[in-house]
Amino acid sequence: MSKVTWKSGTFLYPLPAVMVSCGTMEKSNIITVAWTGIINTNPAMVYISVRPTRHSYNIIKETGEFVINLTTQKLAYATDWCGVKTGAKVDKFKELKLTKEKAKFVKCPMIQESPVSVECKVKEVKELGSHHMFIAEVLAINADEQYIDEKGAFDIFKCDLIAYSNGGYYSLGKKLGKFGFSVQKNNKKTKKVINIKTKNKKRRKK
Repeated sequence: MSKVTWKSGTFLYPLPAVMVSCGTMEKSNIITVAWTGIINTNPAMVYISVRPTRHSYNIIKETGEFVINLTTQKLAYATDWCGVKTGAKVDKFKELKLTKEKAKFVKCPMIQESPVSVECKVKEVKELGSHHMFIAEVLAINADEQYIDEKGAFDIFKCDLIAYSNGGYYSLGKKLGKFGFSVQKNNKKTKKVINIKTKNKKRRKK
């Protein structure tokens, strides 16, 4: 089976669809971002890429901080709405009946309805072209206690998180394995995959 070659573009999917809150508790805004991700472990660092024409761009650049709020199936409508409407004309918290929650280290509000809110401090801004990348250090991670089990672990798959892919929003599927499961000893799933591959090879030889 051959591949079709297209010109260069943005086709690295899926991506997290997050709502980024910025500003202050009194005067805040929300921007939906899909160009986001982890860029370092120690110290923990992330990025968001924003067009300079967006209302939130100057807010984030002036304050040097923002909160990344993970989104869920219940927040899908709000996620899209915050991406197509401008905060210069509407109060997104008010219009969508979202709750502002005070953060621990930054002045901008967290979105209470989000299962995870990540407080970020901008360290560098890279002007790349259509978008400028805000590289930020993670100051704190705030997780909804309803998803924390008796051992203190956070079960992120119970949140019904959504992702963005090629212009659409999608719910995440079932868990296929954990990091390192491919080399784990006595792994039934790994053995099943190996057995299937072995059977397929034998069929091809016939």
